[in-house]
Amino acid sequence: MPTILLLILSNVFMTAAWYWHLRGGMDKPILLVILISWGLALVEYCLAVPANRIGYSGGWSAAQLKITQEAIALIIFGGFMVIFLGEPLHWRHAAAFLCIMAAVGFLFTGK
Repeated sequence: MPTILLLILSNVFMTAAWYWHLRGGMDKPILLVILISWGLALVEYCLAVPANRIGYSGGWSAAQLKITQEAIALIIFGGFMVIFLGEPLHWRHAAAFLCIMAAVGFLFTGK
């Protein structure tokens, strides 16, 4: 469970680092945006690295850690896209998410 919680928190910071400037930050100088994003990414790394170490030492494979991170990233980004950026969800988003969930299922089957 610590692995999942840390991955969720790291993805919140990762999404913010990559996309915060798309709404209200487009007029800021690109160097400032990059520096702010690096700061956010530092927090993301400080959460993701322990998440992966804890998960790996707990018996998760690297592939399981990566696909779980991708699934969490899609959930976080979907919420960010709708709530922060005001973009609508479409059936294509659900279909893509289901494909990722199928990948998660494949990697955890038989574990």
